[in-house]
Amino acid sequence: MSRLLIRLFIKEHQNTADVKVRARYGILSGAVGVVLNVLLFAAKLLIGAVTHSIAITADALNNLSDAGNSCISVLGFRLSTKPADQEHPYGHGRVEYIAGMVVALVIMYMGIELIKNSVQKIIHPEPLLFSWASVLVLVLSILGKVWLAFFNRAIGKQINSGAINAVVVDSLSDVAATSFTILALFLSRRSALPFDGIFGIVVAGFVFFAGFSVFRDTISPLLGQPPTKEFVESIENKILSYDGIIGVHDLIVHDYGPSRCFVSAHAEVSAATDIMESHDLMDVIERDIHAEMGLNITLHMDPIVTDDERVDQARALAEEAVKEIDESLSLHDFRMVSGPHHTNLIFDVAAPFSVKLSDREITERIGAGIAQRKSNYYAVVTVDRSYQ
Repeated sequence: MSRLLIRLFIKEHQNTADVKVRARYGILSGAVGVVLNVLLFAAKLLIGAVTHSIAITADALNNLSDAGNSCISVLGFRLSTKPADQEHPYGHGRVEYIAGMVVALVIMYMGIELIKNSVQKIIHPEPLLFSWASVLVLVLSILGKVWLAFFNRAIGKQINSGAINAVVVDSLSDVAATSFTILALFLSRRSALPFDGIFGIVVAGFVFFAGFSVFRDTISPLLGQPPTKEFVESIENKILSYDGIIGVHDLIVHDYGPSRCFVSAHAEVSAATDIMESHDLMDVIERDIHAEMGLNITLHMDPIVTDDERVDQARALAEEAVKEIDESLSLHDFRMVSGPHHTNLIFDVAAPFSVKLSDREITERIGAGIAQRKSNYYAVVTVDRSYQ
């Protein structure tokens, strides 16, 4: 069923790298969510009114909020396809994240309201009217939400969308919430305890937690989360695959929304190579990565000395002093300036945020380590914090 809907409503569905195709996937997900949730809302609201069940009514309102969230999702995906303009030169891709955050806030608000209503139901309980029709509607709701979860999971895999994956989590939480509602109906037949209000709080808890999960997953890319290790390695391996590239460092990824990544990196080349030849190589790599990976990448060329044994030995000494402090530290942009009385070893050190030492502490300890190894060597160190 999922594949059939994708083939029917998404033109060129296999070309998921295309921004417009990606948006079609998101719009289809939202449209299906609106239709299914509106139907479930109407059915549950009717059953809730007949049985006087706050848990069923809460479940119905949850479906209505889900339908509204799907509308927001559709709007977000549609706006995210707007091309770059003078006010937004990097495009509008982050609208998808903003839409997801709005959805999360609405879900959390509904959860809080449902908790309030459930508490009132516990304080002022009303008898429930059990009917098998109610159970049937709720069971069909569970089956519908399970299908919706698998449908969105298939779409999420195709376009790797955090917003769509969040809908999967929301659907599964709805399945759990409706299951508790059914349990409340059966227990109310055998006991005078306010199971309706109690399980209404449980349902509200699932709703709020689902909203918080969505909020957490959508705000991270807006704040600037690091790229995945696999993504970084794929870029580095691609650059290193070209003859003439010795190393890669200072790789930074700027995320302006799905399929809108801007990357910068420093590529090390031999200082003995003709500068025009090295510059041409940078252009070739940039064009190839853009064509094959869809990334807007800018490479900075770093020439390094590769045929001087004395420089190689000094670099090895500096690397030893750096690794002695922390294995996660790395050295790059190494230069050696010799004088009549002392020699300056000039280089940068990339320090991940897991290293809690201050830049000054790192610099002082490296300098001391190098001086211990060779007294006339002085370290001139610049500490870079890693963005990976």
